[in-house]
Amino acid sequence: MSTAELPHPTIVAILRAAGCVYAEDEADILLASAGSPTELRAMLTHRATGVPLEHVVGWAELCGVRVTIDRGVFVPRRRTSLLARQALSIVLHGDRRPVIVDLCCGSGAVGAVIVAAQPQVELHSVDIDAAAVACARRNLVGCDVHLGDLFEPLPARLRGSVHVVVANAPYVPTRDLRLLPRDVRDHEPTASLDGGADGLDVQRQVALGAAEWLAPGGHVLVETSTAQAVGSVSAMVDAGLDAALVTSPDLDASVVIGRRV
Repeated sequence: MSTAELPHPTIVAILRAAGCVYAEDEADILLASAGSPTELRAMLTHRATGVPLEHVVGWAELCGVRVTIDRGVFVPRRRTSLLARQALSIVLHGDRRPVIVDLCCGSGAVGAVIVAAQPQVELHSVDIDAAAVACARRNLVGCDVHLGDLFEPLPARLRGSVHVVVANAPYVPTRDLRLLPRDVRDHEPTASLDGGADGLDVQRQVALGAAEWLAPGGHVLVETSTAQAVGSVSAMVDAGLDAALVTSPDLDASVVIGRRV
């Protein structure tokens, strides 16, 4: 029995009625992911009721690398490809076996992109959420994935020797959480979204910690928003790091790169 028994136009119409902006693309993904008409209908029902597509199909893709996404785990966005590519560029032009720390790792997607391109790295990924850590461990087999708050669970031997810290830390101001799409508010952990009063609380902690954990000449990269970019740069400078801003209008993405001098 083919999943095509539920026609593509019908799936698109249902998704559009549910408010899915990219209904055609999502219909293609649902059809490719479902193994039977029954599974397809169940997936469609979940998506139409607001469950993120990535949670429905169980995977997401970042920079061409597919990772498992469990229910309740932060979903990597397309804009995060700027963060991953900037980090990867530094990794590929640096030490032969660099030490990489991925903070607020979620599913481990950014780390997976780096490892796929440079398998020799020593990667340590960290998240405060146990569900995210369990998911990341499946996506980062052979790497170290730690449960804990930012730098706290890292091995002490890494202090002062990390080449790259990358962090897709939460940067939504608390007051703006209510403005997020329903599927995000209802199905992704608040801890992965809430950046405090101005959205920069966690970024400041990352910058301060990076100044201690980075090797001389090491880099720390954080994703931010256009509105918060100046504050993100200031957080790096206040931590004693050189800082630069990289943007991509096409991705609506901004990344601040700090460097320990």
